[in-house]
Amino acid sequence: MTKHQRQTAPDRASLYDDITTKIIGELEAGRLPWVQPWGTAAAKAPLALPRNASTGKAYSGINVLILWGAVIEHGYPSQTWLTFRQALSLGANVRKGERGTTVVYADRFVPDDEKRRARETGEDAQAIPFLKRFTVFNTAQCDGLPDELTTQAAAPTPDLIEPRVEALIKATGIDFRIGGNRAFYAPGPDFVQVPPPQAYFEPINWHRTALHELGHATGHASRVGRDLSGSFGTKKYAFEELVAEINAAFCCASIGIVPTVKHADYVGSWLEVLREDNRAIVRAASQASKAADYLLSFLPPEDQASAAFSRAA
Repeated sequence: MTKHQRQTAPDRASLYDDITTKIIGELEAGRLPWVQPWGTAAAKAPLALPRNASTGKAYSGINVLILWGAVIEHGYPSQTWLTFRQALSLGANVRKGERGTTVVYADRFVPDDEKRRARETGEDAQAIPFLKRFTVFNTAQCDGLPDELTTQAAAPTPDLIEPRVEALIKATGIDFRIGGNRAFYAPGPDFVQVPPPQAYFEPINWHRTALHELGHATGHASRVGRDLSGSFGTKKYAFEELVAEINAAFCCASIGIVPTVKHADYVGSWLEVLREDNRAIVRAASQASKAADYLLSFLPPEDQASAAFSRAA
């Protein structure tokens, strides 16, 4: 084992454990970490993806869940974040006594021993995944920021959102059928079916369901590509539902939809998956970002800049 491996392996395991433990705690308490009570007294910030205030890039994957959780826990009025140094570079400062929020950067590296083995055997070198921690601060924890970084944009109104979702569905080219009394994605024939909006007590929830099922459709080999072989009741099936669920939350936040429904049918199976594998939530959130990125790429060009997913540190 290399020095780098010895130094990072325990820290990496601890980080996965920390994240997973927090998500499990939320689920056990009856809360879905990716369905936050936006618009309530507990949530002052507008519905949006968290962004880095310095680079303008949106956070992705597990970082979205971490930062949404911090906004709810502390009642921050903003979804924008900065590192300590980024605040200084903007002529601002983090207020004394403020505590930051840990986000992660995921990548892979090839140890020297593995490179040597690959050269000797002629085989491909195997990369090892790692997570690196960063501390960020909400812009509400900073003083002296430019006005444009502290002014929050108003959330879009529903009458502007629904036509965009309809246009996105058409633009994907996915066979999308409206009818019946249940929502599902059929992998073999590759089509999505969702009941009509009038079948929902609150029609806004139709959009979340549609995005959830479209999330499953991104797993088709002709699109993002994921393992869709899990049958109902299996861990593979539960994991795919977790990906589709988080994808729907990311898409809703990007477009500005505030649904009231919570796809909580699979909480028990999700808990089983997370307790067995401390990396499952990180993988699920990463794959959900890829699914959402794919779907959101079909928004009109003028809307893509505000909805695109990019890695930010």
